Amino acid sequence: MDYAYLSEWAGLLLRWLHVLTAMCWVGASFYFMGLDQSLRPPADGDPLVRGEQWAVHGGGFYHKRKFVAGPGFVPAPLHWSKWEAYWTWLSGFSLFVLLYWLQAETYLIDPEVMELERWQAVCISLGMILVAWGAYDLLCRLPVGGNGQAMAVLGIAGLALAAWFSTRVFSGRGAYLQVGAMIGTIMAANVMAVIIPGQKKMVAAVAEGREIDPRWGGWGKQRSVHNNYMTLPVIFLMLSPHYPMFWQHPNAWVPLVAMALAGALVRQFFNLRHQGIAMYDYWLFGAVIVAVVAVFLAPPRRAAPAEAPPFAAVRAIVAARCAECHAPRPANTGFTSPPKGILLHSAAQIRRNARLMEPQLRSEAMPPGNATGLTAAERATLLAWIGAGAPR
Repeated sequence: MDYAYLSEWAGLLLRWLHVLTAMCWVGASFYFMGLDQSLRPPADGDPLVRGEQWAVHGGGFYHKRKFVAGPGFVPAPLHWSKWEAYWTWLSGFSLFVLLYWLQAETYLIDPEVMELERWQAVCISLGMILVAWGAYDLLCRLPVGGNGQAMAVLGIAGLALAAWFSTRVFSGRGAYLQVGAMIGTIMAANVMAVIIPGQKKMVAAVAEGREIDPRWGGWGKQRSVHNNYMTLPVIFLMLSPHYPMFWQHPNAWVPLVAMALAGALVRQFFNLRHQGIAMYDYWLFGAVIVAVVAVFLAPPRRAAPAEAPPFAAVRAIVAARCAECHAPRPANTGFTSPPKGILLHSAAQIRRNARLMEPQLRSEAMPPGNATGLTAAERATLLAWIGAGAPR
């Protein structure tokens, strides 16, 4: 079995694992954030209980209570929420390495943006991930870290800087996934380096009968809240490879930041809603931002060609520039099957898939990194033919 075939299987299994574990992690984040916001003072006045909630689900009643200073003993068994975070990061980072580092020439590097060797692109990518975590962690430990509004402003500013810099170094698609890898690493590191160690100290203190330092829980709560607001932006970035209208825009960093902000605003709406506060302004602002991004990304209207290019010319361009990948047995060694199952090796297939080709051509997402050297004139010819109705 060749490398490309094994790579596709590895990609499938890692992506499957990544989606499953991400569902568990995000679900846990949403659940516990909602639970925290929904707690009410305990009916029995227990001084150890910060809040409680009664719920009905799955044919039964549940009574949930939060002990900030511990219940006075260590329950057994004690459930920990950590492995979903670890496996989400491990699978996602492995997938990032498989696609964007080992195939950097295809997905991460764009010579028209910056001429890079693979090792240079990988070093820059890794360096950005490490710097992002270090800068974020430092801010959290400074006095400003306790100010939620200030951290929100700094977070958006940092995201904008990372997005702008990434789009000046990597391909558009690579830049979006690079920012996603940076956010995902921050989220996982929050769990591994802050939340879980603090919780272990709390459990040890309860077991030894010592008083719990409130800072341990405070630090964990701080990072958990930050992670909660980063969930929707990072999910958008996970989905972005399928939508080149975002990352192939000349100012791709702008819609990235805008969509992340919209996601955080929607998340704020739901977090407040759990407290019984219906602040629809947040949801509305998020929706307005998405609408503005849609207008910002809308392609310009193009006049219909006076005369459609001959199909023979279209077929020759497709054969020279596209069929290398979009054939039953791709000549490109990076693929064992045509990307997205789109075939362009025959006249019938070209006409059938004309409308699917159009957004890829307009956004210049295909060929990836223009590896086959599709010229501007050839791209215009294909778009003119499609605009004329893809005639025979």
